[in-house]
Amino acid sequence: MERGNWSRRGFLGLLLGSVAALGVPMWFARDWIGRAVTGRSRRHVGSNERLAMAAIGVGTNRTRRQDGAALAGARGVAIMKKAMHEPGVQMVAVCDVDRLNAEFAQDLVRNASRGGSRDCQVITDFRRLLEQPGIDAVTIGTPDHWHAAVAIAAMRAGKDVYCEKPMTLTIEEGQKMLAVARQTGRIVQVGMQQRTEFAGQFRLAAELVRNGRLGRVRQVTTLIGLNFSGGPFEPRPVPEHLDWNFWLGPLPHADYIPQRCHYDFRWWYESSGGKMTDWGVHHNDIVQWALAMDESGPIRVSAVGAPPANSPRSFNCHPSFEVTYVYGNGPGGSEGTRLICRSAPPTDWSMRETVRGSERLADNGILFEGDDDRWLFVSRNGIQASERQILDEPLGPDAERLPNENEHMGNFIDCVREGQTPICHAGVGHRSASVCHLGVIALRFFPGKKLQWNPAAERFTGADAEAANRHLSRPRRAEWDWSA
Repeated sequence: MERGNWSRRGFLGLLLGSVAALGVPMWFARDWIGRAVTGRSRRHVGSNERLAMAAIGVGTNRTRRQDGAALAGARGVAIMKKAMHEPGVQMVAVCDVDRLNAEFAQDLVRNASRGGSRDCQVITDFRRLLEQPGIDAVTIGTPDHWHAAVAIAAMRAGKDVYCEKPMTLTIEEGQKMLAVARQTGRIVQVGMQQRTEFAGQFRLAAELVRNGRLGRVRQVTTLIGLNFSGGPFEPRPVPEHLDWNFWLGPLPHADYIPQRCHYDFRWWYESSGGKMTDWGVHHNDIVQWALAMDESGPIRVSAVGAPPANSPRSFNCHPSFEVTYVYGNGPGGSEGTRLICRSAPPTDWSMRETVRGSERLADNGILFEGDDDRWLFVSRNGIQASERQILDEPLGPDAERLPNENEHMGNFIDCVREGQTPICHAGVGHRSASVCHLGVIALRFFPGKKLQWNPAAERFTGADAEAANRHLSRPRRAEWDWSA
């Protein structure tokens, strides 16, 4: 938000009003805005603190899909631009297996450069980019199936990493990536920005839950949207500007279909997990945070869903689904909170009428339900509660408070400079992605069954353990097997 000619008092008043319109109480809004206005954003960056960064995977340079729908998938460019806007950061290289996308990102960097002398290279192979000694950190905006391989190579090359969510494609990848982060000591931030941004309303929800405003949280519902359906699609000649074999990387060979690539990779289980790992990782991450489960996870998972398309050339994620988790946070480690992650609310869901009287607002978000019919609903559109007092009464001086960060990329940059741990470090990214991977495993391979999970050992147990544990990892094409 630009201040322009506003006085400081007028600017703060406008900002407070905007935050309050989301349902955020004034006592919390002042705290969050105070950090935004007087905190890290005013910090002077010395010449010895300048950072040279590179962007690996910059997403599509198109603004609309072939069917005319708006694209929301150029996350690689978005996080690159976030990094560029941080004081003292210079973007010195971009990398993408689609040359047109790389050149588009290069032009963005050059056009945004101040002072005229800055340049930005295009390097088509991320391994060659990581050999550059002057690069301090990288952003990773590749498709999901490349996240772990690129991040591990970057850390081993001495670079710090900002990686888009979900951190990984499999649970085994998360274990490996976390181990390398600990071995190398590199800074890793995962792009689950609901912990920092959106007026702080997700942090507020997590703090209120942790401090018992709802009593015992019996059930949480996360609503994340339907998967795309489509196909069968016809194979096409590979565009000359795209290295399709490199794009596939560790995945099994497949004919080039435009709808497999760029934004739409999300709707193929080979390269992603559909909405479970797209939106689910955002909302389920906040549930993990609110339940103090950052270093743990559920103890049971089950799933049902509408059958996906039975065609190797069609989007193959389940169009609709419901995944149920049970956490072991009851007395003495017994069964406690139940988490239901759904593609859409049930048809008789009363929250449609309760939350601002708007069906749209109630169809994506997180509903916490506690004792005595108390509830809390939070989404990117705002926060509401069954009783306004749940929100309006300030937390006391001895309350448990969570980190007050309001810029996700800024938090990463500060931690790189100061050698600190970011808010969504590799451990958080791994565990939150694991929740979603467990749901995908249950949905794809064990529909209707209850799978037992040991979050400490990170292994399935019980009757289906042997079969289920085979899905913690996936085979990779030998040329791209980075697991050694």
